Amino acid sequence: MSLISNLKPGGKHGVPSSESRDPIGYLVAGLNRLAQTDLLDKVRLRKPAEQAVFSVTRTGFKTMTNASRTFAKAGKGSQPGARPKAAAASGVFDLTPGEDEQMLVDLVSEFADEIVRPAAFEADKACAAPDDVLKASLEIGLPILGLPEALGGVSEERSAMAGTLVAEALAKGDMGLAVATLAPGSVATAIGLWGTDAQQQTYLPAFSAEDGTVPAAALALNEPTVLFDVLQPSTTATRTADGYVLNGTKSLVARGDSAELFVVGASLDGKPVLFLVESSTEGLSVEGDPAMGVRAASMTKLLLEDAKVPADAVLGETDGSTYTECVRLSRLAWCALAIGTGQAVLDYVTPYVKEREAFGEPIANRQSVAFMVANIAIELQGMRLLTYRAASRAAAGKDFAREVALARKACTDKGMQIGLDGVQLLGGHGFVKEHPVERWYRDLRAIGIMEGTVLV
Repeated sequence: MSLISNLKPGGKHGVPSSESRDPIGYLVAGLNRLAQTDLLDKVRLRKPAEQAVFSVTRTGFKTMTNASRTFAKAGKGSQPGARPKAAAASGVFDLTPGEDEQMLVDLVSEFADEIVRPAAFEADKACAAPDDVLKASLEIGLPILGLPEALGGVSEERSAMAGTLVAEALAKGDMGLAVATLAPGSVATAIGLWGTDAQQQTYLPAFSAEDGTVPAAALALNEPTVLFDVLQPSTTATRTADGYVLNGTKSLVARGDSAELFVVGASLDGKPVLFLVESSTEGLSVEGDPAMGVRAASMTKLLLEDAKVPADAVLGETDGSTYTECVRLSRLAWCALAIGTGQAVLDYVTPYVKEREAFGEPIANRQSVAFMVANIAIELQGMRLLTYRAASRAAAGKDFAREVALARKACTDKGMQIGLDGVQLLGGHGFVKEHPVERWYRDLRAIGIMEGTVLV
């Protein structure tokens, strides 16, 4: 049966009833009636007509859906705002997770193994995270990981270290799904760190809802410009009498087509500043922006054309300090994702080279193969040490600019090399989708490109 003939008139099958039908509904209904005749087949226009109705319904209904998404705000004054306190500094650089951190890592690791990993192939293929995976991520509390208990979260202190461990554990399952599940919590964490009392009271209760209705949200810093410098965004914010007007384009925004709230980076008076922008804001639109890797995160492009936001939409300071800290915490999260994915590569290729035989013996017996696997393990440990060092300083409220710069450099260079070596070790199998290493290779290429999207 053709695509057009499947579109029945009436409210139940995608076309509005006569009482509420809009111009799109009339157009689809008209094409549907046309499909009932033999005229299309006689003039060989059935295929173009099917493509037309598909395009109309996809873009038309998507526009209607975007316009109807509105963030459910809580009433102001319900409780005072709060800031997570800095982690206690022991004076010793100890990488051993605390008891609570280890329990959290064990829980997330089980989630990654049993739910994320099995869904990764289809999610990458569909460029979308399955609803059951997203729902399960809410049940284990990912959106409130970075919020203090006073705001409905689970943290007694700054959770940069715990967030790093969680991101690493999730990425062992799949980086794309890790980004998709961490994106809403990244926005909640940003509001918890830098939001005013009013902003926290307005937005954070929705992220700690117990009925499974936590909204999708996205951190939008990337831009599709040549030689993009995240600290000098091309998106601009202009002051008006009652707020700001935003203009620009943000790219690689995770789950932007379903997000109800965005944290957008823009240049205000020459300084980079963060703004809270709701999906219902006039002048805001979303387009698909699929990428080479991290495809399960449903990457989109955010278009801001004279988008007006109120004066209280500024998140944090306007001198660039909040924005800079956001970039550093985001880079820390991407380092953790690189470590998790790199560990997945190592765990996969190690038994493979021991079982795969060539010329009558396992290929692991060849020094070139054994040394390549050993190098992956060595580089992973270096990446992990640098990232944990940066995370521990961030959690303690210390300056971590140098540490996160070193971690990002190592994770960008060595992470991509690990992906390449994984494909190389599998030979022809590394090039086909039957094995997940080709997907991990594509995902690891994102580490040096992505800015924002997630943070810890």
